[in-house]
Amino acid sequence: QVQLVESGGGLVQPGGSLRLSCAASGIRFSIYTMGWYRQAPGKQRELVARIGSSDSTVYAESVKGRFTISRDNAKNTVYLQMNSLKPEDTAVYYCKEEFLGFWGQGTQVTVSS
Repeated sequence: QVQLVESGGGLVQPGGSLRLSCAASGIRFSIYTMGWYRQAPGKQRELVARIGSSDSTVYAESVKGRFTISRDNAKNTVYLQMNSLKPEDTAVYYCKEEFLGFWGQGTQVTVSS
């Protein structure tokens, strides 16, 4: 049974930082591309960042230079380090295994003063 469990969301002030984690089980984590997506109220879900099995990365233009995706294959975990957060980063953040299409349940990130 495949499970993706996100954690690390919360309330943070503008300019602050958060690190999201997504722990995977039930898949050969190291061989799959993993992605972080987000969905704000009233908007479509969008790709934030993606990391391949060889650690190649892709970022949305809106987060380049502020967010960093990484993975630890020994822990079956993908991370999203988010710095210089803005109110427009407020959303539910989801991790996804890109090949088989499994999603996590999401974690809320709220950026507000």
